[in-house]
Amino acid sequence: MTIIRQPTRAGVRDAAAKVAATLPPTPLFTAEIHGKTVALKAESLQPIGAFKIRGAWHRLTALDEATRRRGVVAFSSGNHAQGVAWAARRLGMAATIVMPADAPRAKVEGTLALGAEVVSYDRERESRELIAARLAEARGATLVPSFDDPWIIEGQGSTGIEATTQMQEAGLGQPTRVIVPCGGGGLAAGIALALPDAAITVVEPEGWDDMRRSLEASWIEPVGDSPPPTACDALQTKIVSPLTFDVLSRRDATGVTVSEKQIAAAQRWAAETLRLVVEPGGAVALAAVLSGAAPVTDGTLIILSGGNVDIAAYARALAAR
Repeated sequence: MTIIRQPTRAGVRDAAAKVAATLPPTPLFTAEIHGKTVALKAESLQPIGAFKIRGAWHRLTALDEATRRRGVVAFSSGNHAQGVAWAARRLGMAATIVMPADAPRAKVEGTLALGAEVVSYDRERESRELIAARLAEARGATLVPSFDDPWIIEGQGSTGIEATTQMQEAGLGQPTRVIVPCGGGGLAAGIALALPDAAITVVEPEGWDDMRRSLEASWIEPVGDSPPPTACDALQTKIVSPLTFDVLSRRDATGVTVSEKQIAAAQRWAAETLRLVVEPGGAVALAAVLSGAAPVTDGTLIILSGGNVDIAAYARALAAR
């Protein structure tokens, strides 16, 4: 019988130590929103522009030398792609990334610049999971999912460990509530493991709220047929994984949704108030707080998960009112 490894808090602590030895901490900003001082963790300022570098580093460094020589295959719209490509290049490994043909050009170019091979697919007609699995099998490579993997979840959870230290140093105390962008739930699940005493709220774009509905139903609910278009390319996950759902459901996590207009407003707020470029998917947690969809209390931590924007789309978001 195959025993499936589960993500653990001990694994998150191990990942945090590995990340701290390799990457400087991302900045923690503070701001007053709705009368409360909140902390904002700028994962948008990672070397690849997103938190995904954490899980990729933890996953690839867990591979032995013989396995590393056979390379890795991943699938992603861009942020996980760049995280895996960055870690693979640093470790001297080959990386192949399956990316949607409509992925933002900046993310595709960033992945290629890090030395990875990119294989395109049609998001509407083809399965990225199937394409990646076949490539990995044919090449003898290790498949590195974007969220359905215990090492990936633990690596993303290092965000919570790092933010806790920064909040304490800033005199804000322990995080009591964390508002987290959610696609497949790897970041939210990792933070839930890292911070067992904090309330967790996941945020998704309207129509892509499979995690919210799954948590409310107590079983996994996929995204419905013909979901609406969204600027949040990083959060277009049509079904969450049992690993992430299990962690979040055990922690009684809750979910909320935000509109495209609210997301663009959050991008503008981040630019004007924090001087930060935040991509749509990275801004949804902030959007939930600014709009009142997610409550804020003392000790609230908001994750700004990515900053890889399409320049033209970003300009439109900043100009819209």
